[in-house]
Amino acid sequence: MRKIFVTGIGTDVGKTVVSAVLVEKLKADYWKPIQAGHLNNSDSRIMQELITNEKTHFHSEAYCFSNPVAPILAAEMDGMKINMSKIKMPETRNNIIIEGAGGLMVPLTPKSMIVDLIAALDAEVVLVSKNYLGSINHTLLSIELLKQRKLTITGIIFNGLPNEESEKYILNYSGIRCLGRIKHAPKLTQDFIIKSGAGITI
Repeated sequence: MRKIFVTGIGTDVGKTVVSAVLVEKLKADYWKPIQAGHLNNSDSRIMQELITNEKTHFHSEAYCFSNPVAPILAAEMDGMKINMSKIKMPETRNNIIIEGAGGLMVPLTPKSMIVDLIAALDAEVVLVSKNYLGSINHTLLSIELLKQRKLTITGIIFNGLPNEESEKYILNYSGIRCLGRIKHAPKLTQDFIIKSGAGITI
């Protein structure tokens, strides 16, 4: 059983798209431990619309909050607090894709961030990078943090419009493996998710 945590170099870089591609390709389970905001159209619901295989099981969130802000603030706004010990890995014998919230240093509690959750779950990491001004810095900082914490980095997936020079620099400098690239899609469809998986090696 593989526990693969999909995290990003920031917010809105394509973690849900990448998660869907990996779930479909591996016929893995899916789990979003913390959902902040968009409860009527949560990442789990989006995932269920995109996945076609019959093996995948969609596990319930540990926490769902009303507002699309950092989980620590979202919890406070709902009159709650996140208890890290209550975020437990779902029981499954299948491979599981775990989708994070925001980037690695998004706060969950006064003393814990997403990177601490990854460590607690003992998961390998797939880092999602998206090309924009500043993405080299954000990607390399994310990799450095993962290395400092001695977490297993399975590789990088580049999502969206390509930038060959940026990607080349990131890969050469970090020494991290590129698992593949996912093109920009104006609209996500089941067919797009399936076809995108063909170019991913994991």
